[in-house]
Parts: sequence; C-alpha cells; structure tokens
Amino acid sequence: MKHSNRGIVDPFIVMDVMEAARAAEASGRHIIHMEVGQPSTAAPIAAQAALARAMETDALGYTVSLGIPALREGIAALYKDWYGLVIDPGRVVVTSGSSGAFILAFTALFDAGDKVGLGEPGYPSYRQILKALNLTPVGIPTRQSNRLQPVPSELPSDLDGLITASPANPSGTMLDHAALEALIGTCHDQDTSFIADEIYHGLQYESRAVSALEVSDDIYVINSFSKYFSMTGWRVGWMIVPEDHVRLIERLAQNMFICAPHASQVAALAALGARDALDANLATYATNRALMLDELPKAGFTKIAPPDGAFYIYADVSDLTDDSRAFAADLLEHAGVAVTPGLDFDPIRGHQTLRFSYARSTDDIREGLSRISAFMAAR
Repeated sequence: MKHSNRGIVDPFIVMDVMEAARAAEASGRHIIHMEVGQPSTAAPIAAQAALARAMETDALGYTVSLGIPALREGIAALYKDWYGLVIDPGRVVVTSGSSGAFILAFTALFDAGDKVGLGEPGYPSYRQILKALNLTPVGIPTRQSNRLQPVPSELPSDLDGLITASPANPSGTMLDHAALEALIGTCHDQDTSFIADEIYHGLQYESRAVSALEVSDDIYVINSFSKYFSMTGWRVGWMIVPEDHVRLIERLAQNMFICAPHASQVAALAALGARDALDANLATYATNRALMLDELPKAGFTKIAPPDGAFYIYADVSDLTDDSRAFAADLLEHAGVAVTPGLDFDPIRGHQTLRFSYARSTDDIREGLSRISAFMAAR
C-alpha cells in the first residue's frame, strides 16, 4: 500500500533510548533514567481522588470541545496568580496534551508550504508535526552567547510563523520580558504568527518565568499539565488564543479530537489546587539541578549552560565525541545510565551534544552521577 510523503518523519530518538533502557531492565539490569523528560512522581493525590469520586457518579463521556468550563476558568485564574494577568476563560482551549495544541495551532495558523521558524536545539516534535502537516520547518541555529534562544537579528524575514520555548527543551534556558518583547515585536512587524511553548512554566529556579501574554494578546500560548503538574500520561494541556481565533480553533477541535479526555480534565481541575505538593517536587528538582551542575563538570562535561528552568542539562560534548548516539549507547551499555543524544534536538550539531534529565528522585540522580563519573574515569 502506498504511503504519503508527509508521513515520513524522523523518529523521536529519546523514545528509542527509552525502549533500549526498557529492554535492558527486562534482562535484569538496573537502569538510571536520565533520558526521559517526565517527572518520576505521580499526579497529585488530590487529582487522583477527584477522578475516583467522579468515576462513581459520572459516565465521563464527551465534554464540550473547548473543555470543561470550570477547568477553563481555573486555568485563567492561574495566569492571575502566576503573572498578574486577567485572561478571559473564553480564550482558554483545553487540548489533548500540548501535542494536540501544536496540531491545532499549526493547522489554524498556516497553509501547506508555509515556513515556520524554530530555534535549534529545540523540541524535535515541532519539526516533525510541521512536516506531517505539509509545512516547512526552518531551523534557526542558536548560540551559547544568546543562551541557545533565537534573537530578532537572526530571524529570516520570510517566516510565516515562529515557535519559541521558555524554559526550553533541551537547554532549560528562558526568555526574559525584553527578549520576548523583541521577538514578538519583530514577528508582528513581519506579519509572522508567534507561538509560545510555555510547558515548563512553574519549573524555574532563580527567577520567575515570563509569559509571552505579558507582552501581547495577539499570539498563541501553549501549556500542559504534563510537567509542573506531573501528569504526562494523562494527556491534557491547554492553549490561550486571541478572542477572534476561538471559534476557528473550536471547529478544528470538534473535528480532530472531539474533546480532551474527560477523566483527565477532572483530574487536571483538582491538580490546579494541589500547588503545595507540586512545589515540593520543584524543591527536589532544584536539589537535583545543583547536584548535576556540581558533578557533571567533575566527570568531564564542562561545556554546559546552567538551566534557568525545566529539568535538563544540555552539554556540548564535542571534546569527547563526534557521535553522540554511539556515546549514549556506550553509557547505557557500560554504566547503566540512559541519556538522550542531541540529534533529537539539533539535526546539524546534535552529534556533539547530549541531554541529561534530572526529573527523577535525588537518590537516582546521585547514583546516576556516580555511574557516569566511573564510566568517564575508565574511558
């Protein structure tokens, strides 16, 4: 049977690493997971309890396509709490994870062949979703001097769209208010649609994350319950869109997804009230971050930019290897530590970079760092 050209996308290498780690564990080995970008903690107890109650009394069928009204109101209230912004709940769209939001955003904003810029290194699924939608991803190589974030002077003038991430995956670096203002202003001047991925908001260490909505309402902002709220597998996220785009998105959502999972929406609503427990997770990440920044350079990984947020260290390993995929495979085989090759995030320079996740327990991070140090000492 024939297949489409747009269906030919690159693999998500971190998922291949996860499978290799799973196979190693199935053979009886103990693997430390520094490859996967998800919390090791479960959804908040309050979220689990709310769903258990709902299952006793509710069929949990379809919801309206834009999401449960109470959840949309709760998300809008979060913007008042975190950023001092008054957001109309009518602009909030609940989605099937941030992935569903990307599909809706790219479909709503762009026509086949349109060019959408993304910083490299960056989240690989942006590129692959764009390709699958017959759109043209335009990689923008970023620099250490700019904290691996795009800057206005390096944006192509013919972009139809730009997507940014702050805190970013894989670097963990953030865009401050001035940087966002400059990028959004340039995009508005060039008639370039702006999409802000803010999925790691709530996970920052030395200064708060700035929402792009503090700069402009004429943009799309995407977020999720996966990271700060520790609900990756529940597949529930959201987007904030301009008022005149709500009906456009609603029609697409009705036909593409019907709605986000009802059960997940019930749990997400309760998770919004579980901030104390979630902030305890953040304290663990802060401890892990300090350990990583202290121990990785001692082991030989000296070219790293301290992350502002998220739970990743992105390391330049060009002095150690020119094949990050083989290096990661050796680390898994000989040290029992799974890490992600940079090729996922930067198809040009990623053969000389690695991403380390510190989203696991502190005990796991200590053990992983000990194994990495021993591995490097024996090379």
